[in-house]
Amino acid sequence: MTKNMGNLDRLFRLVVVVAIGAAYAMGQLSGTLAIILGVVAIMFLLTSLVGTCPAYLPFGLSTRGKS
Repeated sequence: MTKNMGNLDRLFRLVVVVAIGAAYAMGQLSGTLAIILGVVAIMFLLTSLVGTCPAYLPFGLSTRGKS
C-alpha cells in the first residue's frame, strides 16, 4: 500500500493514542466509552505505524507532502 500520511498527521494520531491511554490509566474512562476509544486508539496506532490510512484511499486524500 502507498503511504498517504504525513509526519504531522502521524504525530497527531500518536498524541491522541497517548491521551486516550493516559485517561484510561487514570480511571477517567470506563464502560462502553473506554471500549470505543480503545478501538479508536488501536486503529490510530496501527495507521500511524504503517503510514497508511485506509479511510483516505477511496477519496484520494493524502497528508503526505509532494515528493
